[in-house]
Amino acid sequence: MTDLTKLTAVEIAGLVAGGETSAVEVTRAHLDRIAAVEGRVHAFLHVDTEGALAAARAVDERRAAGEELGPLAGVPVAVKDVLTTKGVPTTVGSKILEGWRPPYDATIVQRLRAAGTVMLGKTNMDEFAMGSSTEYSAYGPSHNPWDLDRIPGGSGGGSSAAIAAYEAPLAIGSDTGGSIRQPGAVTGTVGAKPTYGGTSRYGLVAFSSSLDTPGPCARTVLDAALLHAAIGGHDPRDSTSIPQPVPDVVAAARLGATGDLTGVKLGVVTEFSGEGGEPGVMAAFRESVDALAKLGAEIVEISCPHFKYALPAYYLIAPSECSSNLARFDGVRFGLREGDDGNRSLEEVMSLTRDVGFGPEVKRRIMLGTYALSSGYYDAYYGQAQKVRTLITRDFTAAFEQVDALISPTTPFVAFPIGARTADPYQMYLADLYTIPANLYGGPGISVPCGLSEGLPVGLQVMAPTMADDRMYRVAAALESAVGTFTPPAL
Repeated sequence: MTDLTKLTAVEIAGLVAGGETSAVEVTRAHLDRIAAVEGRVHAFLHVDTEGALAAARAVDERRAAGEELGPLAGVPVAVKDVLTTKGVPTTVGSKILEGWRPPYDATIVQRLRAAGTVMLGKTNMDEFAMGSSTEYSAYGPSHNPWDLDRIPGGSGGGSSAAIAAYEAPLAIGSDTGGSIRQPGAVTGTVGAKPTYGGTSRYGLVAFSSSLDTPGPCARTVLDAALLHAAIGGHDPRDSTSIPQPVPDVVAAARLGATGDLTGVKLGVVTEFSGEGGEPGVMAAFRESVDALAKLGAEIVEISCPHFKYALPAYYLIAPSECSSNLARFDGVRFGLREGDDGNRSLEEVMSLTRDVGFGPEVKRRIMLGTYALSSGYYDAYYGQAQKVRTLITRDFTAAFEQVDALISPTTPFVAFPIGARTADPYQMYLADLYTIPANLYGGPGISVPCGLSEGLPVGLQVMAPTMADDRMYRVAAALESAVGTFTPPAL
């Protein structure tokens, strides 16, 4: 009997469409898988068993009635707990929103429901998406299915772990500085950050408004492209949404899967291809570059000299925006309310609520951002960081005048042991060294598995011009056709 949890989203959708299985059977199989392994993986913060089965039954009923459904109808999906879900808890990995059930769905969630996907539940994450390992979740870390003593990346480690552990074939993440791509790299899965504005932020609990980008997580490039197509496109409720259709990412993924990159010119980012990463990571990357060349791609070296300043610029811009965005969590309007015994002032209640509700990493970034925005320091820190952002954008613009896409390792190292970097924030921040530039620029990026180092997955990153998301899918699918997919040890 076919193990439905080991199939791709495309395969599941085909079986459901052909009547060989039902959406309910598929959903039950994944719920059983969650029950079997979740105690060791901790990918989910909330599993919506009743809601998932109800959604699956609705798909089966519509199919039986002869309705023509979308290409992902009946396919289960896990959703990062940063997106609001009507009547379903949304915590953003924080105690300050523990138990909050939003009165509305995020646009991404609405589109998932309209596509006929079945939401299994909400996945674990670093609190307010601030972290690179999921260890900063207020509800405990997620574990990497490749080695349960190691991190599954962050901030969207729950989504990547759920996919790698076969708890779900698809998941939604959000990427502010690498939080989709870096978890994909360290779990041997595919993670794509769309062009900023190409997917709606309406209903996405904001961390850094000029950087946050929701996107797809999957086990294959084609599955990721199908999910991207389902959730992408203009949303009038998001003022930063681009009023253009999503490029045909599905066709691009199918084209790439033929393994032909003739006429495609790829730039290897010089600053990220030297000796900055672990030897095993760099070796796997170089082998993948050779594989892309054998598929017909022209490979050239491209220098992006300002990329090396991306990390410090990001850690001024993102905390500055978070210090503003998180001011709304005050213990008054929603969520946690601490110390309201009738004897304390509003200011005292707000202070107590934020002290208890926010974890140490969130407090660190709020303080850093508030300082960078303070009188006398704004120009020296936040203003300078925005100037660096402009220089990085110019690097991308110049590069894309010479090549179709840029490639680099996704992250400098493989998954590290849980607890290994929490005492040194800088070492933790280095996980996003190669992914942050694309966020500052606003262009799309994807991580695709490209090999193993010491038995752990390595990812290759493809970056493309804004609204040229299809280019990255073609290159990623071509590499996947050459190196295959990677399966973690059995749990």
